[in-house]
Amino acid sequence: MSTSTFDTQASASLPLPCGPILGWSSFKMVTAQPLPSIENLPYIAFTTSGRAAIYQALLQLQLPPGSSVLVPSYHCPTMVAPVLLAHLSVAYFGLRPDGLPNLDTIDAATANRCKAMLVAHYFGLPKSLAEVRKWCDDHAIALIEDCAHCYFGTAGERPIGAWGDFSTASISKFFPVPEGGILASAHRPIRPLELCTPSLKAQFKAWIDVVEMATYYQRLTGLNRALSLLFKLKNSFLRSPAPVENLPESVAPSMMHSSNMGRIAQAPLRAALLLKTILPRNRIIRQRQKNFLLYALYFENSPGAKPLFPLADIPISHLAPYVFPLWVDDAERIYHALRALKIPVFRWDKIWPGTPQLDGDVGPLWSQHVLQLLCHQDLSQTDIQRITHALLNLLPPLTTP
Repeated sequence: MSTSTFDTQASASLPLPCGPILGWSSFKMVTAQPLPSIENLPYIAFTTSGRAAIYQALLQLQLPPGSSVLVPSYHCPTMVAPVLLAHLSVAYFGLRPDGLPNLDTIDAATANRCKAMLVAHYFGLPKSLAEVRKWCDDHAIALIEDCAHCYFGTAGERPIGAWGDFSTASISKFFPVPEGGILASAHRPIRPLELCTPSLKAQFKAWIDVVEMATYYQRLTGLNRALSLLFKLKNSFLRSPAPVENLPESVAPSMMHSSNMGRIAQAPLRAALLLKTILPRNRIIRQRQKNFLLYALYFENSPGAKPLFPLADIPISHLAPYVFPLWVDDAERIYHALRALKIPVFRWDKIWPGTPQLDGDVGPLWSQHVLQLLCHQDLSQTDIQRITHALLNLLPPLTTP
């Protein structure tokens, strides 16, 4: 990324951004192989988040009271919270090493009481759901295809989102917006969601927040200095927020609290929808592919860590990755060290209480050993080097025979 895009010296002292940031480069037109998007499906509706879209998908299905929903053992809490909020119960299935559902972990009794199944395309690396689709059809189970990690791409024989009865996605993971999710379907019309419109104050604040984040990361060359002074003045008049009580992390109420389901009944902010509409797609796709391949190069022969999937098995030109999944042997120590360094890395180690241990399930191992390295479009090559060098410095030294 050129220095004309933003001040590289200033940005080097900042924490690396954990998501897309609006800047002049966001409007850059680049050449890339066009990919299908979940927005291309015949039926779509917009929500405040991917988790809100899951909740709305469950409402669309109009499941009988007391129904159970199958959820993967390897999950973010925001995949479980919508099920419980919809007054449904949760059942779990395990994963195969390729990330697809291990259908052998679902016994007949569980299959009989479940009316829906949530299946995720992990890490933004979508795969064919042909086997899962057939299993759901055979058992009269609705399939919700979770595309939170993949806004663009193909999943085997179909575009992403086209396997499910309903599919869900997160706009804010791919665009520099304050929020946003999508509920979509290739087959079923979507009944009106009956969402409340945010206040004018909230609409205005959304634009301010987007521009303030862009200014913080020095992405608006020519305006950064003036805007920084303006935001400094604004913040000097604001009171510090009251400290949030630390809730115990191991109990379900805390997991629900951290899932932030408070705005599921509201319509998304206009700033999110407008930016999503006007910003070019090709830069998002191409830069994520480049960043993913950079990670693969750095960790090809690293001691104590390896890519979760062989690069040869990933059709990189047919997808826009969300993260680079890295298996790390000593993940507990390294993850916390990276977080202390403010490196944008995540681990799904907060599993919902009551998640069972299932034979043949790689989910528990992934929750401990798989680190998710962000590769969004607003991380430059220098940023990727900064991330990989921090991680490599924590790994065991390479030994020579």
